[in-house]
Amino acid sequence: MNRSWRQYLLLIVLTPVACATLAEAPTDGDGQPAFWALLGAGEAVALIRHALAPGTGDPPELRIEDCATQRNLSDGGRLQAQAIGERFRANGIAQARIYSSRWCRCLETARLLALGPVQPFDGLGSFFRNISDEPQRTSAVLALIRDQAVPGKPPLGLVTHQVNITALTGEVPESGEVVVVQPSERGVKVLGRLR
Repeated sequence: MNRSWRQYLLLIVLTPVACATLAEAPTDGDGQPAFWALLGAGEAVALIRHALAPGTGDPPELRIEDCATQRNLSDGGRLQAQAIGERFRANGIAQARIYSSRWCRCLETARLLALGPVQPFDGLGSFFRNISDEPQRTSAVLALIRDQAVPGKPPLGLVTHQVNITALTGEVPESGEVVVVQPSERGVKVLGRLR
């Protein structure tokens, strides 16, 4: 089976996964999750876990500047990232301000969304191997959200890791899952999730 045929099959399999919404998300009059309007208005933020990258963590020789030393997106992960970007466009968000962890799987996910330029942000970096980095990184991301999730500004998407999203929200997203949040007095309020 040639590569393009495999990619086509993966797209058929992954698109429903990337597009399904969880039932608990409130909906608008058209049955769409209500958070799409808030995202489009700049009042909510999309926390995006990087797309499929087989394995857990990173090799011991990890160097942020060298993708060959990291866990990277699979072909299915690349298709999944593209499908996430399509889901945003299908809901009226063709451009967004995208910040990303410096890990290669996050940067590649962010670029494949094709929603705009990608800005690396250290606060989104994984602390899977060093939990002591969590308070500083979480604090930096909360400050970014409070500063940038402002009505009238373009939509904001943050591409990061499971541990980072869990520390911020208490949610445990799957690869390629989006957790939509709003700033709140205690940090962030979860509005819904997209798989």
